[in-house]
Amino acid sequence: MQKTTNFFVFLWCVLAAVILLDSCTHDPIFEEIPVTPVDTSGQPIDSMPIDTMPVDTMPVDTMILLEPCEPDLIYFNQQVLPILLSNCAFSGCHDAASAEDGVILESYESVIETADVEPFNLNDSEIYEVLVDNDLDERMPPEPTGPLSSTQINLIATWILQGAEDLECDPNAAGCETDGISFSGFVFPLIQNNCEGCHSGNTPAGGINLINHSTIAAQANAGSLYAAINHEEGFEPMPQGSDKLDECTIEKIKSWIDEGAPNN
Repeated sequence: MQKTTNFFVFLWCVLAAVILLDSCTHDPIFEEIPVTPVDTSGQPIDSMPIDTMPVDTMPVDTMILLEPCEPDLIYFNQQVLPILLSNCAFSGCHDAASAEDGVILESYESVIETADVEPFNLNDSEIYEVLVDNDLDERMPPEPTGPLSSTQINLIATWILQGAEDLECDPNAAGCETDGISFSGFVFPLIQNNCEGCHSGNTPAGGINLINHSTIAAQANAGSLYAAINHEEGFEPMPQGSDKLDECTIEKIKSWIDEGAPNN
């Protein structure tokens, strides 16, 4: 009898223990922490999620990397357009407001659309024919403005023979070198193509002639040349009717002026 009683007591103890353990079973109290894989490559890790990465975080013009300029190619906006703006695209002639004979020479698009340019063919390109016409009544620019220089005419001719394309490049791709700027190699060609059309002849704009070293150096040493191209207050911004020269070009002109505007 005593053994039977002890057996039942033992059985109830086991049953109670099972019930107690089952009632204490529950989910873990800690949360699963995501593990970030360790990058052993040594490369920087972009912590921004891919789906939140901005598609375009930079202005378009800073994202376009232009190639360096090729010395044997002609670039319209940098080499041809300044000649046309200075010598042709002004009031009473071939600006948009005047459009003499329906010709507008203010941009690549207007030149191609109105100036009768035949790529690869000089004889069928009216824009070239009027530059070399022996009849002064037909030649452009018209009197009293003098003709373009042979260098300028050859440049326009080469542009046409190369296909009259609107090529782009970065003239300062290798950096902006301002040491050793020469008058003959840099300053004078720049003035000729951007300024001489208005600042030459019997009635130069503003009474300012920029036709040779002495006249250009006089404006440089007086401070007016740099002030005008740098668009400083109180000075007529130059080149007139064109965009401001790029900062590197302005710095090169300033470097030449700071050296005393030599005839080098």
